[in-house]
Amino acid sequence: MNRTLLAGAFLLLGTLWGSSFVAIDVGLEWFPPLTYAGLRYLLAGVVVLGYALFTTADWRPTSRRGWLVVGIAGTFLIGGHHALLYIGQLSVQPAVAAVIVSLIPVLTALFGVSLLGKQLQVGDTVGFLLGFLGVFLVAQPGVTERAGADIFTRASALDPFALLAGDGVGVLTVFVAAASFAIGAVLTEPFETGLPARTIQAWAMLIGATELLIAGLLSGESIAAIQWSQTGIGALVYLGLIPGAVAFLLYFTLLGELGSAQINLISYLEPIMATVLSWLILDELIDPLTGVGFVLVLAGFVWLQRASVSALVFEHKPTTRSP
Repeated sequence: MNRTLLAGAFLLLGTLWGSSFVAIDVGLEWFPPLTYAGLRYLLAGVVVLGYALFTTADWRPTSRRGWLVVGIAGTFLIGGHHALLYIGQLSVQPAVAAVIVSLIPVLTALFGVSLLGKQLQVGDTVGFLLGFLGVFLVAQPGVTERAGADIFTRASALDPFALLAGDGVGVLTVFVAAASFAIGAVLTEPFETGLPARTIQAWAMLIGATELLIAGLLSGESIAAIQWSQTGIGALVYLGLIPGAVAFLLYFTLLGELGSAQINLISYLEPIMATVLSWLILDELIDPLTGVGFVLVLAGFVWLQRASVSALVFEHKPTTRSP
């Protein structure tokens, strides 16, 4: 794939995944959160599994290791992550949620150290601290009157003990959603299954969807609570087919072209696209302090991945890996 196509595909993927935060916000007006997430990934999983059936003989896991990997991915990357994300977005703007989720690469590096015993290089703590400081600024705990105040006034009003008040609960919920995804990524890393990425993704989606729907029922949600409308159905179908199925297949194509370190940069395109789309569709904008928080999260990732980012920027030689 030439550079122009790579850049276009990268921009398209960031736009599709950024738009998912807006579509989630729209659909939550009509669907209970866990049922909404479960139906989305049920639809996406059926589509991706159908694609796997027609394109590979290895369309399902046949070993314990294979089922273990799709079970972990389904539970942490799909079920846990999206349950908390959808609940968090009940009180958090789409663009703000996207900024918090962009912390996933930083959290993945942190959990890699704690869970897999990866070596922590001298200075990596700086990257972690920048990332967490960024999310703290996004949360803006204790700041109750932001309108009309400049960024320095609002920053001086931050109260770390007020994180459990107001929108802070939603921010923390989305943060734990990001942590769930990062833990799932780390836990599946040591296992080589030999399965195509589309097979793993399809079964993870179906397992996660089942867990989400069961969790919805156990928490008191019901299909009867859904308000069936053209807008709600449109948001659900869009989420399932476009960011849910098409975008994941595009992601694995780009992963093979760029490698894991470079493709992680997509996490920092998503908040930008989510902000633009939130403004165009919902007439919402993030405030300057949230913007500063996003820059700090990005800085933390760049610091942690400084070798890979330097190679990408100065050498212009993408790493080619098999998905």
